[in-house]
Amino acid sequence: MTVHLVGAGPGDPELLTVRAARLIAVADVIVHDRLADPAIFALARPDAEMIDVGKRPGAPTPQENINALLVQLGKQGLEVVRLKGGDPFVFGRGSEEAAVLLEAGIPFSIVPGISSAIAAPGAAGIPVTHRGVSASFTVVTGHRERGGASGVNWEALAKVGDTIVILMGVAERAVIARRLIRGGLSPETPVAAVRFASRPEQEVVRTSLIDLGATPIESPCTIVIGAVAALDVSAIAQTLPVFAGDDR
Repeated sequence: MTVHLVGAGPGDPELLTVRAARLIAVADVIVHDRLADPAIFALARPDAEMIDVGKRPGAPTPQENINALLVQLGKQGLEVVRLKGGDPFVFGRGSEEAAVLLEAGIPFSIVPGISSAIAAPGAAGIPVTHRGVSASFTVVTGHRERGGASGVNWEALAKVGDTIVILMGVAERAVIARRLIRGGLSPETPVAAVRFASRPEQEVVRTSLIDLGATPIESPCTIVIGAVAALDVSAIAQTLPVFAGDDR
């Protein structure tokens, strides 16, 4: 038996990988975080044990406890799915859990998922790259274990340009905006915040960098900063350059 570190994607069960859906359907135990959509749980066996280890603001489940739980379940010879929102290795601490399982001699597998870093903008009709507008995108966490947003060199990031995608940045958004402006980004830089991406309750809030701190935004949310944040795919033909031939 194996512990599977499975990415649940942005929320819509249809965006699970085939392998993720198959493993969820046969698992004895599903250890899940708070970002996994309940609709995904409907794929599980009726007798599967569901263990919620979500890291909630003010009441987080210590990572050490999760690590110990996975080792304990793995030693019982169970088929275990560790279900994480997005991708296990994109700010999901999947690598920490993999290291603990490896040290304990527990067999494990890694099942990548669609990260909200690209799924959330896409669900909102925002291309993170577009020829002639944005040639790159940077994914960064807005939350650090120590010191909040101070752990990221936002001033340097501002000079990179193109698209910035911020995960877990709602609480620190005012500080982030001030530092990006200090680093050289225009205060009028477009910003889009996507909540519950790909789910029926999806919300998209559009604002500017200067107004980001005062704009009501709730987590969980993916924040997109850059020229593309003002776009919607339905308006691309009118607002963006279109190139003939090879568009790589």
